Amino acid sequence: TMLALVLAIGLVVDDAIVVLENIYRRVEEGMPPKQAALVGSGEIGFAILAMMVTLVAVFVPLSFLTGSTGRLFQEFALALVGAVLVSAFVALSLVPMLCSKLLKPTTHNRFYTVTEGWLQSLFKLYERMLRRALKLRPLVVLAGVIAAGASYFLLNALESELAPFEDRSDFVAMMITPEGSSLEYTEAQVYAMDEIIRSIPEVKTSFMVTSPGISRPAPINVGVGFVTLTDWSERTRTQFDITRELAPKLFALPGGLAFPINRASLGVGGFRETPVQFVIQGNTYEELEESVTKMMARAREYPGLVNLDTDLKLNKPQFKVTVNRDKAANVGVTIADIGRTLETLLGGREVTRFKRAGEQYEVIVKLADEDRTNPTDLTSIYVRGRGGELVQLSNLVELRETVSPKELNHFDRLRAATIKANVAQGYALGEVLEFLETTAAEILPASSRIDFNGVSREFKKSSQGLAITFVLALAFVYLVLSAQFESFRGPLVILVCVPLAVSGALLALLLAGQTFNVYSQIGMMMLIGLITKNGILIVEFANQMQDQGIDKTEAVIRASALRLRPILMTSATMVLAAIPLALATGAGAESRHPIGWTIVGGLIIGSLLTLFVVPTAYTYLAGDRKPSQDSETEITDELPSSDGQII
Repeated sequence: TMLALVLAIGLVVDDAIVVLENIYRRVEEGMPPKQAALVGSGEIGFAILAMMVTLVAVFVPLSFLTGSTGRLFQEFALALVGAVLVSAFVALSLVPMLCSKLLKPTTHNRFYTVTEGWLQSLFKLYERMLRRALKLRPLVVLAGVIAAGASYFLLNALESELAPFEDRSDFVAMMITPEGSSLEYTEAQVYAMDEIIRSIPEVKTSFMVTSPGISRPAPINVGVGFVTLTDWSERTRTQFDITRELAPKLFALPGGLAFPINRASLGVGGFRETPVQFVIQGNTYEELEESVTKMMARAREYPGLVNLDTDLKLNKPQFKVTVNRDKAANVGVTIADIGRTLETLLGGREVTRFKRAGEQYEVIVKLADEDRTNPTDLTSIYVRGRGGELVQLSNLVELRETVSPKELNHFDRLRAATIKANVAQGYALGEVLEFLETTAAEILPASSRIDFNGVSREFKKSSQGLAITFVLALAFVYLVLSAQFESFRGPLVILVCVPLAVSGALLALLLAGQTFNVYSQIGMMMLIGLITKNGILIVEFANQMQDQGIDKTEAVIRASALRLRPILMTSATMVLAAIPLALATGAGAESRHPIGWTIVGGLIIGSLLTLFVVPTAYTYLAGDRKPSQDSETEITDELPSSDGQII
């Protein structure tokens, strides 16, 4: 909601600017303020309603997004919808009333004279350029197609991810020791990791936990450290510079695999999950083991992946006990007796409970820890045979040391293994996942399937969901404008400016070194509503001039020149409101930059191209309108003077 309110600062004043400019123009022409308020607001009222409905049609689909990103942006969309509705109401009610009371014909100072003269020169220059452009309409169409088509290449050139990592002044450090490690050994390695972390001067606190129970059953060969840094205003290095320095130091620890993790944005993935989680599904675990081995070998060669790991590991030590059934039968020992004896003495068995002083205690029978640490301790275990005779267990069983999977996982009810990794510096999540998908298609058997989990899954879902929402928003805007303009061709003229703005936004992201993520995609959604305002103003006034009997080409030229001032004012207002987001510093600035640069680039480049492409499209697509009978007296008010200026 705070992001929505920041963007609404530039958004809500657009309608008031358009209404005020049109009324003020009438006052400057000599019309009384009250009459100017009525006539000016009446002329622009339809355009204001069209712009309001367009923006609402853009933002409403955002509130229906699912997943973590959908829940995040529901408030964003609803806050902007409320701001737009109130803005339109104020622009059509309060603004005309205040104009009728406050605007007065006045003599202008020198500053106004200089700036107005410059603006009039700009308007005349634009009108001359537009007239020349309309004489070369195929070239303008070709330039528009090239500009719109550039968005495809710009999008492929941009790196993509779910959301940029933010400097949260904290990170997580993981320590994984070899399977079979004791708790004491893991704890010693965690202490070694903590010493390295505490040597960083920006570290404020560190809290280490051995066997934190982050999975079931809780492994004792895992340790995790929660590290907080000093506030971003008190240090010169970012969190990412610190973890980048720390990573090789932790990786060099000989006792285990240690690495830092920057927590993902948007609350996705938890504190321990790496961004890359690539799931391979197969028919058998033997097939999965072969597939994972091939994928891990190729992934280690790819520089975009670091701290590679998988949950399918055949490295958990175990002892396989094989009972000699003939010997056991000869001495009268059953298989159940052997199994129960091993379970009781090595694993422990609760045999009874007793109470003392109101407290209940469990009685568990098992060997002492020092008597069950080595395989040779089996020689000290006896079972009772026929006649109660004690038989040494080592005479009846064969002990063999083997390895087994740590865990056998399923995903979507199928046998599965997950490859986990962090994204290396200079690479993006989308680029890494594309490499894994391409590699899987090359080397995995046809019976294998791939999927994603955690942050990777959310990235895929949000990208698909926002792409569908973008298309739906365009469809809603087209249908709404078709109903308002009572035409199916007029809205196409307005929507021509959308791909131009998208190209401008993608170019700004590329030049600013940003990625294509959920925030930049939300900015793209906003551009649909923001850039179509320019087209609505031109098309609506061109239609009004056609109704007055002016030729279609001349009407769109006059409408474009007449609406140039409010188009520049509204675009500049929104750009100035977005610049603080694009240039933000401090905590959370990484998430503000994409949406800021998207709006700045999209509006600047899109508005400049729109001023020529939309009039050209209007001459091709818009129909000829018959002049209305009540407009004959208004034609003379809009005819050009001898110097070409609209009066």
